[in-house]
Amino acid sequence: MSTLPARAGRRCHHAVNPFHSAVYFSRELREEMAALGVTDPNAAYFASRAAAFGAVGPGTVTATFFNFRHDLVARHLPAVWEVATPAQVLDARLRAADRTLRRLLGEEAVAAPDVAEAAELALRAAEGCARPGRPLYAAHADLPVPAEPHLAYWHAATLLREHRGDAHIAALLDAELDPLEALISHTATGFGMAPKWVLGTRGWTQQEWDEASARLVARSILDQEGSLTEQGTALRAELEERTDRLDAAPYEHLGAEGTLRLTELAKDLFGRIIAAGAFPDGMLGRG
Repeated sequence: MSTLPARAGRRCHHAVNPFHSAVYFSRELREEMAALGVTDPNAAYFASRAAAFGAVGPGTVTATFFNFRHDLVARHLPAVWEVATPAQVLDARLRAADRTLRRLLGEEAVAAPDVAEAAELALRAAEGCARPGRPLYAAHADLPVPAEPHLAYWHAATLLREHRGDAHIAALLDAELDPLEALISHTATGFGMAPKWVLGTRGWTQQEWDEASARLVARSILDQEGSLTEQGTALRAELEERTDRLDAAPYEHLGAEGTLRLTELAKDLFGRIIAAGAFPDGMLGRG
């Protein structure tokens, strides 16, 4: 029986996750990867997020990242490991995280007590995560925790993000949504990635988008205008609730008071990095 308020873990995740994600949109990551010789943005993303696995091929990344077209992944993996080793990429990603967060928060803020407190709470929550069946989380859980508080918090945010992400993929598979169907139905909620971003970054074509949309219409998940039907809205809500159940352990471990405090701290940090321009305009929504 859960001791947490309803959706407390989800609210905490939504506040913490952007701190992790911001690095992948940063110019600092592009610069650090380019210094290693990895200049293609897709190659830089695949390598920097997958490096915890070691020098894996495209199959592992397609399976664990879930929503990228396999041909796009295979265009860059395993070739990227001939340019930079996983160890070099992990070091570059940590340098990028340090530089990005110092730019977004300011030099004084990264050493502030609220960042250290957030790191402590997020790391405590991550103690409740489990490796079995969660490959991206498990790979990152084997990495050392950085000493500086802002990087420790970023590391913990990464663990919590990948733990929930692995669980969400299990829920999507159970709902029989393929990668593009999952993206389209999420976009239709108004909170997912905008279509131009899906097509521009995930490797799918407009024809594939249209075909996947037609499949969702046939299942009564979307209507003819591309909006969620009542059944589709219920499905997306069920997916989040199922993910909540599969991702409850870290927040149960942290407890209700700790989860609430981490959410408060994370929301404040989220607001500050958003105000500093951490994410591109127009990335989310149906437009």
